[in-house]
Amino acid sequence: MIDQGDPLARIAAALERLAPAPVPSIDWTCAPAYVWDGAGARPVARIEAPVLDLLRGIDPQKHAVTVNVTRLAGGHAAHDMLLWGARGMGKSVLIRASVAAAQVADCAALALVQVAPEALPRVPLLFAALARAERRFLVFFDDLGFEDGDGAGPRALRSWLEGGVEARPANVRLAVTSNRRAIVPRHASEQDDPLNPRDAVDDRLALADRFGLSLGFHVCSQDDYLAIVAGYAAAYRLTWEEADALEWARRRGARSGRAAWQYVTELAGRAGVAL
Repeated sequence: MIDQGDPLARIAAALERLAPAPVPSIDWTCAPAYVWDGAGARPVARIEAPVLDLLRGIDPQKHAVTVNVTRLAGGHAAHDMLLWGARGMGKSVLIRASVAAAQVADCAALALVQVAPEALPRVPLLFAALARAERRFLVFFDDLGFEDGDGAGPRALRSWLEGGVEARPANVRLAVTSNRRAIVPRHASEQDDPLNPRDAVDDRLALADRFGLSLGFHVCSQDDYLAIVAGYAAAYRLTWEEADALEWARRRGARSGRAAWQYVTELAGRAGVAL
């Protein structure tokens, strides 16, 4: 029996309480996707995403992402990816759709692992587990952003991308979506500081610069919006009117792929059709 009056015993017990719980054993070969919550991973039986042909108005970005994901699935050199820009323009869905397309040829070659926002501090444990798996992985941080004063999060991400002792393993690449190119907040005052104003800007952009592939997504034109609607409507055999589609976007204050899909969902509901 351990003497609880022994100072060394009390210190050992305290350290055991502080130590993170061990990560449960996970089969990283059985599912097309997983969700990592920091305590473990939950397998996802199917990646929910439209086929790539239905993603309109983002052709250059779609080509770049699918080529990069195909390289990763094939075991070739591939980039970490930052997809940034306007809301609702297909950043997240493009990641999912490109992985699903790569899995058609070989589902066992590549898996998508989405990291829950609260799980960022335990990502190194995820990397340690994935490094032992005979598979390639795209680790996905959706809608990532850091608050003012959060220095630890950006530093950890920089370390994972390049050079740190906890850098992501060779069979893993990162995909990040964000509304901001710099990921971290920027302020106009950075430009007004008379003492080395570029230092603050460069430090914030340094995180974005570590991604080998950085793609901007911008608010779509009216023609692109209507082309997105037309593609979805044709795929589901729904009739629609241009004026009605434009009015739908006007009421929502935005033309985007998301607004187009919501309009098509409305069309399907009116027609009594399930999507």
